[in-house]
Amino acid sequence: MDGGILERDRELVRLSAAVRDAAGGAGSVALVFGEAGIGKSSLVNALPGVLSAQARVLVGQCDDLATRRPLGPFRDLVGSVRAELARAVTEGGDRHRVYDALRAELGEPPHPTVLVVEDVHWADEASLDALRFLVRRMDRLPAVLVLTYRDDELSREHPLRHLLGQVSQAARVHRVPLSRLSRDAVRTLSAASRLDPAQVYAVTSGNPFYVAEVVAAGGTGDVPPTVVDAVLARLRGLDDAARDALEQLAVVPSAAERQLADALLPDGVGQLTAAERRGLLVVAPERVTFRHEIIRRAIADSLPAARRIELNRKVLAVLVARPGADSSRIVHHAAQAGDQDAIARYGPDAARDAARTGAHREAAAQLRLVLRQRGRYGPAALADLLERFAVESYTIADSPAAVGAQREAVALRRSLGDLRALGADLRWLSRIQWWAGDADAAQEAAREAIDVLEQAGDEKLLALALSNTSQLRMLSDRYAEAVGFGERAITLARRTGDAAILSHALNNVGTARWRGGDPLGRPQLEESLAVALKADEAEHACRAYANVIWTLLENLRFAEADHFLGPAMEFADRTEHLGFLRYLQVELALRQFAAGKWDEAQKHAESGDEQEFPPARCPALTVLARVRVRRGARGGEELLGRAWEVAARTRELQRTAPVAAARAEAAWLRGDLAAVTDTVGPLYAQARSLAATPYRAELGHWLAKAGRLVAADGSDHPYDLQAAGKWRLAAEAWRAAGCPYEHAAALADSPDPADKLTALAALDALGAEPLARIVRADLRALGVARIPRGPHAATRRNPAGLTGRQLQVGQLLAEGLTNIEIAARLFLSVRTVDNHVRAVLEKLGARTRREVAARAAQLGIEFGREK
Repeated sequence: MDGGILERDRELVRLSAAVRDAAGGAGSVALVFGEAGIGKSSLVNALPGVLSAQARVLVGQCDDLATRRPLGPFRDLVGSVRAELARAVTEGGDRHRVYDALRAELGEPPHPTVLVVEDVHWADEASLDALRFLVRRMDRLPAVLVLTYRDDELSREHPLRHLLGQVSQAARVHRVPLSRLSRDAVRTLSAASRLDPAQVYAVTSGNPFYVAEVVAAGGTGDVPPTVVDAVLARLRGLDDAARDALEQLAVVPSAAERQLADALLPDGVGQLTAAERRGLLVVAPERVTFRHEIIRRAIADSLPAARRIELNRKVLAVLVARPGADSSRIVHHAAQAGDQDAIARYGPDAARDAARTGAHREAAAQLRLVLRQRGRYGPAALADLLERFAVESYTIADSPAAVGAQREAVALRRSLGDLRALGADLRWLSRIQWWAGDADAAQEAAREAIDVLEQAGDEKLLALALSNTSQLRMLSDRYAEAVGFGERAITLARRTGDAAILSHALNNVGTARWRGGDPLGRPQLEESLAVALKADEAEHACRAYANVIWTLLENLRFAEADHFLGPAMEFADRTEHLGFLRYLQVELALRQFAAGKWDEAQKHAESGDEQEFPPARCPALTVLARVRVRRGARGGEELLGRAWEVAARTRELQRTAPVAAARAEAAWLRGDLAAVTDTVGPLYAQARSLAATPYRAELGHWLAKAGRLVAADGSDHPYDLQAAGKWRLAAEAWRAAGCPYEHAAALADSPDPADKLTALAALDALGAEPLARIVRADLRALGVARIPRGPHAATRRNPAGLTGRQLQVGQLLAEGLTNIEIAARLFLSVRTVDNHVRAVLEKLGARTRREVAARAAQLGIEFGREK
């Protein structure tokens, strides 16, 4: 019995409308989400029945494997799609071939195509990358991409979060949350049984799957207390052969292809007839699947451990005997069966296959399993495995695992006496430790890498080690040393003809010179970009873009930065360098923050806060904090504390100075001048000892605001002008740069009430309540009689611009009420509440109802109940 399609008319209408739009060339992405058992698969299964006969529906399933099957949902399409896509996903080695084949498949007749990927919360990384590729292009395809997932299983760090963030920026997105069934629907489903509908509702809370299972297991007895009991109750009456067959298939995640099912079942799929009639599973010519994943898991979880191990061993034996079997599936069942030999034999290949398809999380997971058997490998082989694990962990931003593995690899290389391999590993260790935010350890490993490689005689590796040290010196504002190491690397790179190393070294030298005031710097940095682009070295091109933009932002050359930001983000997007793409999004957040576009700045900064990558996370946290501080919202100083923890470990002024300046601003706005001095004093001295004009200027400005004398140095930076009391020149400079908040703050330093009133109007428009309050106090002290009152208090409480009614609805959403319950509480129609809920979610940028309270807290919104 399947009652999951009840009360889903509105959702089906919305999806069918999206498909009609796609037929006209307006493709889109649809997110179908809810808790386990809410009816996502039932909705997908019902979709073909409401679509035009010309529409094609393709369905792929993500697997609940311990380590995911690379490109699993796309491999499920084999047999339903053209040969090019089938070959691309089966061979899996060339990601771009897969992407091109997917785009061609969705872009060609028959029109339109609906591609459904179910259970995306279990997607492997290669599949997530492919979905990111599609999401960015769906608006140009005659197709709808439907993604189903469990939103209640997504932690902050869940890999799906990044994909959902990207979906939120797509041109056309349909969010289709699935709610639980009403009491009336449960009454309808219970009508054919002797069960009390109220009792069914009480046990299931209206979850469609739970309702269906409880009713199916009903009769005159008590309602089973858990859904596991409900599932197991439906097995009663099956003969031993049928139960054995179900248990055997239950240890195979998601689905068993017919070849595997036939090999596992002594009498073939005929053993499954009775179970199929009871609605436990579906037998098709291509595969056998349980009607719902929860059924499979309930049966598997009910098995004694010894029985589960035995069944997994049978699956493992069949897979190992099949030529070309998926190594990731072999390793999954080997781990479940406790077969360490099979893990050690097939694990490295499974990790290599995963890495080749871009599924780096899966590669790291496979290698983690393999390394539990480290005693099975000799020192050299173990060092290789540790290096691979370190690189995969570094790629997925698992810094502690990457550092630990790479340190162990270095120790093994020392024992083996291979100077070339040791030097290469030390260089990698330096990079990984810098990524983890440990500046001192990174510098030490970099120094030893050069010492070792100078003895090894490998000029390419030595050039890379020299360039790595140049990069570290540049990042710590030791520009002369950066140029020295970098020029040696450039010489070796040109001699060996290595374009990648040449681009890397030119990047470091050019950035150091440019930031140090040398006019030769920018041409060298732009040469680095040109070399990387010509050599198709995408990573080095992305880093060159990032450094050009960062330096322009530092020097307030925002219009020039705008010329690079668009092409840089498009390039990182097109080449699938998603780490750099998120870093560039943080740079875009900095740009928008400077322009006073604080809501947009927050949105882009949040992507950087999700990364365990200090160079991106530190400025992201700083932007998020400064927006709150300038708006007077709660939580700003807490975020600055987190940003400082990240910055302090890097020992880089480009990280510590902006955080210190933001903390000083927060202290000044609350009137704590001593805290301003304590915060910026030491870093101001450091900035004066280095050629770091932007940081020195901003820190000096805050010292001057706290009443400290700051030595003039002739700079024309607007912060230096403000520190020198030249507020009018500073205001004009900020206006010319396009920084409205700083322009208003400089005008506020004027003794003229007219200037202060101009500043006040700008601050009110920005929602900068703390500084506006100070300016109002100054105006009152100057005897100004008519001072604008500023925004209404309710507006200040909700920078997202919620209306009074939306504040009420938001409060009730945060309390967990349904739309029907909200309507009853506020005496509104359900349709009106639906509209208000949609507006609240959009204005807060919340993906689900569960995120409303968290997003409101992030924005400093105080919900109220007043009408």
